[in-house]
Amino acid sequence: MELSDIDLNQLVVFQQLIQERRVSRVADNLGLTQPAVSNTLAKLRRTFDDELFVRTPQGMLPTPFAEQLAEPVGYALGMIHSGLNQRTRFDPAKVKRTVTIGMTDIGEIVFLPTLVERLRREAPGIRLQTVRTSATSLRDDMESGKVDLAVGPLPQLKAGFFQRGLFTQRYVCLLRKGHPLERKRLTLSEFQAAEHLAIVSAGTGHDRVDTLMRQAGIERVTRLTVPHFVSVGHILRRSDLLATVTERLADSLVEPFALVSRPHPVDLPPVAINVFWHAKVHRSPAHQWLRGLLFELFGQHPVAEPRTAGAPKPPRAAHRAH
Repeated sequence: MELSDIDLNQLVVFQQLIQERRVSRVADNLGLTQPAVSNTLAKLRRTFDDELFVRTPQGMLPTPFAEQLAEPVGYALGMIHSGLNQRTRFDPAKVKRTVTIGMTDIGEIVFLPTLVERLRREAPGIRLQTVRTSATSLRDDMESGKVDLAVGPLPQLKAGFFQRGLFTQRYVCLLRKGHPLERKRLTLSEFQAAEHLAIVSAGTGHDRVDTLMRQAGIERVTRLTVPHFVSVGHILRRSDLLATVTERLADSLVEPFALVSRPHPVDLPPVAINVFWHAKVHRSPAHQWLRGLLFELFGQHPVAEPRTAGAPKPPRAAHRAH
């Protein structure tokens, strides 16, 4: 097949279908009618001799061939868009699209209220959605453009991705107000004698707490284990359990759930929270603006110039994961 055999606009529709999975959303994003999108899909099916997308209750699911096309098409369109717009000032107020960010339920609690409000004021045409960073398809989804950014401790994102540290944070102990241990600094013996709520959030980087404590020779009495953090405030408010959580999550839960946080008696290593993005969107003005917004709102340090792979690492700079 030659490039002259296909219209670039058809590939734009293809990429939008990969991201949105619904004809109606693609039509809204591109300012087209739904029949126009369907007609373009029909032409693509004839061109590639493949169904490309199959209609299901969950939306238009790509065929294996479409998934194979998604990365090179997304990369090519991203490079073309960046090249055409490198002299164009990006205006977030005029953008109309869906932004997808990979994050944990901790991230949703800590980041989303502030981020949604800022987007509402500065970029009202942006719809925000999240996906779990523990999803096995995260790497592929970022390569294809279905996920724009990912936030968290994500060691699985290496080759082909850029990353930059957002902040580091400590682990703290979280407990209810009025708890017998509330008014004192927790000792190691008190920590071990207490009953605990354990959060095993697999694949997020936060599931190593028990392993780290066991390696340090610390055993705790676990009364309850849950697979996510969203229920922590509700559980602690009505029990005498202790929970080991990151300090920014603790800060978000203390007031609404009448909790208190205390320094952790176990010397646990700090957690590095990073922002990850695929190389193909590295120079995209829209993605640069979105990354800058995250660092402005939540970063521990001022925004720095990104670093390319192999360059000496400057203080607080972004770098290519490898």
